[in-house]
Amino acid sequence: MSWIPFKIGQPKKQIVPKTVERDFEREYGKLQQLEEQTRRLQKDMKKSTDADLALSKSAVKISVDLLSNPLCEQDQDLLNMVTALDTAMKRMDAFNQEKVNQIQKTVIEPLKKFGSVFPSLNMAVKRREQALQDYRRLQAKVEKYEEKEKTGPVLAKLHQAREELRPVREDFEAKNRQLLEEMPRFYGSRLDYFQPSFESLIRAQVVYYSEMHKIFGDLTQQLDQPGHSDEQRERENEAKLSELRALSIVADD
Repeated sequence: MSWIPFKIGQPKKQIVPKTVERDFEREYGKLQQLEEQTRRLQKDMKKSTDADLALSKSAVKISVDLLSNPLCEQDQDLLNMVTALDTAMKRMDAFNQEKVNQIQKTVIEPLKKFGSVFPSLNMAVKRREQALQDYRRLQAKVEKYEEKEKTGPVLAKLHQAREELRPVREDFEAKNRQLLEEMPRFYGSRLDYFQPSFESLIRAQVVYYSEMHKIFGDLTQQLDQPGHSDEQRERENEAKLSELRALSIVADD
């Protein structure tokens, strides 16, 4: 949300020092950037966890489909191999679900709660801006009567305008002071707030990939044939494919 002052007639008197306005705009600009970054990070984390879940679910589906393939009924070695794969994929999916739940609880939800604070902050800034416009309007009104000839009616209106101005000025100054004090404190609090979340994210990833190393290490031991390199397996597959292509039912006309 961009903060843009309303365009109205300005009093001649500088009611808010330029340094104060610059400080306010700087601090609010930092919070606007933080709001956008928080929203983007929450969205990206959600996309990441959804993609992780989709990947592990797809892997499980592939292993289940392979188990139901008629080829596994005819070859015990192939059935054992696919069963080992299916067990590994289901273990992976279970750990992945646990990781995603942890990230949802310790990262995404805190991001969402942190982001829910910004609407109230933006509303406080709008109220401060409205108070400033009221302050300027009434200050201009006071200046108008101060420039007129000091007749009885004018002095009465000047007194009334000053009485109207006083509580409005005090209201603006209170709102302005509160925001200038609290915006830097809120911005500074982001470090203490998010550090536990990011530490939890790193731990969840470390635990998950450590488990994946174990799972796929076990799977490798079950599937590997001694003395068979990837190149040898590729040559064997090419040889079998050549035999299949030689069959009359798949031969070219």
